[in-house]
Amino acid sequence: KPLVRRGRPRQHTASCGLRAALPPLMAATISYSSAAAHRLFCSPPPSVRPSGPSSPLFLSFLLKASLKPRSSLRHRSLPPLSASYADDVFAFDDKPREECGVFGIIGDPDAARMCYLGLHALQHRGQEGAGIVSSDGTALRSRTGLGLVSKVFSRSSELEPLVGSAAIGHNRYSTAGAASALANVQPFVAGYRFGQLAVAHNGNLVNYDSLRCELESKGSVFNTSSDTEVILHLIATSSSGPLLARIVEALEELEGAYSLVFLTADKLFAARDPHGFRPLVMGRRSNGAVAFASETCALGLVGAEYVREVNPGEVIVVDSHDMSINTSCLLSKKPRKCCVFEHVYFALPNSVVFGHPVHAARYNFGAALARESPAPGADIVIPVPDSGFFAALGFAEASGLPFRQGLIRSHYVGRSFIEPNQEERNLAVKLKLAPIDGVLEGKSVVVIDDSIVRGTTSSKIVQLIKNTGKAREVHMRIASPPIVGSCYYGVDTPRAEELISNRLDVEGVRQALGSDSLAFLSLESLKAAFGDEACMFCDACFTRKYPVPPREHEIFNMVDK
Repeated sequence: KPLVRRGRPRQHTASCGLRAALPPLMAATISYSSAAAHRLFCSPPPSVRPSGPSSPLFLSFLLKASLKPRSSLRHRSLPPLSASYADDVFAFDDKPREECGVFGIIGDPDAARMCYLGLHALQHRGQEGAGIVSSDGTALRSRTGLGLVSKVFSRSSELEPLVGSAAIGHNRYSTAGAASALANVQPFVAGYRFGQLAVAHNGNLVNYDSLRCELESKGSVFNTSSDTEVILHLIATSSSGPLLARIVEALEELEGAYSLVFLTADKLFAARDPHGFRPLVMGRRSNGAVAFASETCALGLVGAEYVREVNPGEVIVVDSHDMSINTSCLLSKKPRKCCVFEHVYFALPNSVVFGHPVHAARYNFGAALARESPAPGADIVIPVPDSGFFAALGFAEASGLPFRQGLIRSHYVGRSFIEPNQEERNLAVKLKLAPIDGVLEGKSVVVIDDSIVRGTTSSKIVQLIKNTGKAREVHMRIASPPIVGSCYYGVDTPRAEELISNRLDVEGVRQALGSDSLAFLSLESLKAAFGDEACMFCDACFTRKYPVPPREHEIFNMVDK
C-alpha cells in the first residue's frame, strides 16, 4: 500500500462501512471539515447533547482539544543513499529520534512552573511543540504551542492562567517533512460524562488500525489519525465504572509501547506498558509533591529525588486530597523489553534509565569497542558530538589513545534556518559541525559515533574531517551494532530498505562512507554491558526479533504522531 506523507492523515471516514452504519446526524458530519466537525462534537446544541453511553455523540468523546497525529512509524518516502540523500534538507540530522517526553506533578502549589522546568530538561525528546495542562481541583486549563518550551512559554504571563497544584506536560518531536500544526501538540484534554481528562503519551500502538476500525464500526468519530485518540475513545466507551477501571480496561486492549500520564481535576495517573518499552520514573520533592517523568534528569531539575521506575504493567494513582499513592500491577505480566536505544542515543547522559546510568553504559560500549576493534597506528580518538562523547572517552581510555575534541557542534542552527536550495543543502553538515584543524591535520583519527542509520551524515562527517580538517586517515567506530530493522515502538526510524546496514555488509558501508576502516560494536558486547539484565532489553532494531510483532498492513500505513 502507498506510504502516507507526514502530516497528511489518511481518510478513515469510509472505513469499516462507517458512513452506512452512522445515524443521519453523524453521517452528515463526515462531509464537514475537521474544524467544523470539531466544533459540532465539542459544543453540541442542547437538543443533541449526549445523555449516556449509547449516544453516538458521547462515543465521539466530546474532544475539547484538537488531537495531534498519532505516534507511530515515521515512514518517509526518502531516496536511498545511492540517490543522493544529500538533496534532503535535513540529511545532516540522520539519527533515530525519540517521539516525545512526558512530565507530571501533583501536590505542588507551583505545579505549572515545575512542569515547565521538567519539559525543559526533556527538550531533547521533542522540539516541535510543547504543552501543559494544569488542575486547580475543579477544572483543567491548557496551553500548547509550536516550538521549543522556551518559545511556547516565553513570558511568565503565559504560565499564570495554569493555576493549581497538579499539571502534566508533553514535548513533541519534530522531523523532516512534518506538517507543523498546533492541533498536533499534546497534552490532549477531553470531556466526557464523568468530567475532564487530560493525557500525554510517549510510545506507539501497533494495533492502532484494528482498534480504530472496531471503534468506528460502533459509531465512534475520529478527528485525527492519532493513536492517543484511540486510548481516549477506549476509556470513554468502557463499561467499567471508576476511571481507574476504565483506564485499565482500555490499556488491556493496547499492543505496543506506551508511557502515559493522565490528569483529572483531583488525580494524577501514570501508566506503563507491560513490556516497559519506554521509560517512566517517579520522584518526590521535599514539599511532598509527587512527580513523574520520562527521564530522571527532569526530576533533578525540579528538585525531586528519584524514587523508582514505574514498573512495566503498573498503574499509579496519586490523589490530590490526601496525596495518597495507590499502585497496582493491573496489566498482565509480559517479558520486560526496555528500549536499548535509550542508552545508545536517546537519553541524556545525566539520566538513570531502566536502572542504569546512561553515561556509564555509553562509556562501557566504547571500552568494549576498543577491545573488539582497535585501530592500530591511530593517533587520536574524537567523538561525534554530543552523544558520542562518553563512548569515545571509553574507547580512548581502553585503547590508550589520547582523547581529543576534534569536532565542534553548533547548537544554534535551527531547522528553519536552512532554506531548500542546493547550495545550502550541501552546507548542512558544515553548519552543524566544524572541524578543529589544529587537532585533526595530518593525524590518523578514530571517530566514535553512537550509531549509523542511513549513513548520509556519517559519510559527510568523514569528508569533513578529511577534506576540511585535513586528517590523514579516518577510522569510524560505531558504539552499537548495525541497525537492520525499523522500530515500531515509538521511535522515528526509516523503513528497513532505507537502513544502510540492512542493504550492505560492513565493507559495503565502509566504502559508502569513504572511511579507511569501519567497525561496529558486537551485539554480544552490547548485551554484556547490562550483565544478567541483558535479556530485559529490546534489541529488535539490531536483530529484527520483535517482542510485539508489527502487523504488516499497519507497517505500510503508519503515519506519525
